[in-house]
Amino acid sequence: MEYQIRIHGRGGQGVVTAAELLSVAAFLEGRHAQAFPTFGSERTGAPVVSFCRISDRPIRSREPITEPDALIIQDATLLGQIDVPAGLRHMLVNSTKDARELGVAGVTIPASAIALRHVGRPVPNAALLGGFCALTGMLSLESVHAAIRATFSGPVAEANIAAADEAYSDLREAVRA
Repeated sequence: MEYQIRIHGRGGQGVVTAAELLSVAAFLEGRHAQAFPTFGSERTGAPVVSFCRISDRPIRSREPITEPDALIIQDATLLGQIDVPAGLRHMLVNSTKDARELGVAGVTIPASAIALRHVGRPVPNAALLGGFCALTGMLSLESVHAAIRATFSGPVAEANIAAADEAYSDLREAVRA
């Protein structure tokens, strides 16, 4: 089983870090994983795409993911530029609007607002990872917590974990409804 995730956002939103955290969480669960970015100009606000593969077997492919199982959209303004492939299993968008208002078949969560409350900055990556766990069940929230703590320390780690927890709880309730 190989699960492929493509993350779209803008420079400064933690797009690359999000993919790396997913791969660390997968490693902590005893799986194989890889994470890598692709971007043009390295500047704040420029579009960034990051990829993560999670598998029960070693991963040999190193190509960008063109047919993901899941899309995580950290900036809804990019929706018009993103190719949403047929057969997509999960789509998670950072937005205060409903998915129907955005014209997408997916789930939205106000990850930037959640991050602002907990982290003090509107960096949506940790909140979106909590939402990803609730939406897909691909990784445990505890593994994401451990990956965050392995990457960050002290109050920064705990604030990001709180953001992930809130998004997880909110989305889990919405998915059940």
